[in-house]
Amino acid sequence: NPLGNTLNGVVPGWRWDLGTVFRNDIVLQDIAANDMNKKWNPDGDQPWMDKVSDFSFTSENQAFNGIWVYDYTGINRLNQGIGFLTDGETVTNAGMSEARKNQLLSEAYFLKAYYYFDLVNNFGDVPLLTKSPESFDEAIEASVRSPKEDVLAQIATDLTEAKSLASNSKYADPSQPWRASKGAIIALQAKVALFAQDWTTVLTLITELDGLGHYGLNAEYFDSFDANLEFTDNEVIFAYDHRSNETPNITNGLRDVVGWGFFAPTDDFIAAFEPNDPRLLYTTTADPNNKASYKIRGSVADNPDFGNKIYIRYADVLLWKAEALLETGDLSGAITIINQIRERARTSSTADGSVIPAGTLLDRPASTDTSEIKGWLMHERRVELGFESQRFNDLKRWGTASTELSSKGFQSHHNLYPIPQIDIDKSGG
Repeated sequence: NPLGNTLNGVVPGWRWDLGTVFRNDIVLQDIAANDMNKKWNPDGDQPWMDKVSDFSFTSENQAFNGIWVYDYTGINRLNQGIGFLTDGETVTNAGMSEARKNQLLSEAYFLKAYYYFDLVNNFGDVPLLTKSPESFDEAIEASVRSPKEDVLAQIATDLTEAKSLASNSKYADPSQPWRASKGAIIALQAKVALFAQDWTTVLTLITELDGLGHYGLNAEYFDSFDANLEFTDNEVIFAYDHRSNETPNITNGLRDVVGWGFFAPTDDFIAAFEPNDPRLLYTTTADPNNKASYKIRGSVADNPDFGNKIYIRYADVLLWKAEALLETGDLSGAITIINQIRERARTSSTADGSVIPAGTLLDRPASTDTSEIKGWLMHERRVELGFESQRFNDLKRWGTASTELSSKGFQSHHNLYPIPQIDIDKSGG
């Protein structure tokens, strides 16, 4: 998928110094949010991750350069692709059908919106490039920050265009099911509305998503991550297609570093789980062998073929809906969805074959206390979506990062990460 491969480890080169060995969502979200430690055993390896963990970073930290490079490399490729696909002569000369052109354009607009949404959540105001620069001077001229509102307006335009070109099929191309679909487009529209606290639009878009008839909760919690079930489950809406032993590299970007002992749970994250919650072992694999999360590995076997990187799945969408219902006064509707998530968890198989005791993850009771229900929702998002690079953005949009992360050194200005110093220098300031 050449239009989308910068979602993971396909920026050339093995550059720890630039932060481009893998896509840094896991550092900027899971480590920053006090869910994840850099390693099982503390050491001096890659100290830049520790500086994200304790908020002692500067603009020279390669975590920020890494995500900036992945996102803008993707945007540049997509702008080139859109330029070709909207040129009638080029499309004709390529012998491309109208349906194929529309499919690729839909993907390109979606992915560009995805990258820009990531950028505004991390950095706020960022350069807005609607076409590929044709000269160095043009590139420098474009290297200025556009207001976040302008970037969000472009995201909305691109997603609207992407949706207008997409088919209603679950997979845009059944022979390549990893490609961005109409379901992914609508889900991203809903997520953008969620972050804007536009609750009515969130509910409208999720109703539209449900109308496609493609998605629901899997019966088993781990099925979304099982490498043997990829593109056969009901829950995954958008994922990166991990493939091993291919050139150029088409992996989820984390296999090597996980094998070296990276990405372990914090004590605080482990303590967040209720007794006997089977999601804990799938997410943390907190055992004496120091194995990485099964959710990252894609298997509970000792020698897995790593699974796809999941970016949007239906459980996440349902919790958006619960939040929107809560914020619009439908308290019982919100509790019903929270309990739906809990029921799936307590009826799932365990990673170690143990029996889940009766009384595990009981339904939340009826309540008219909105703050209590909001606490239930926040808890459920943390344990359901752990290690899926959602947590830090959640804390920021809820306005709770200062409380949750104060002991880690978080201050209000950390709601935005600094634009990478290396890119500021390249642009002449």
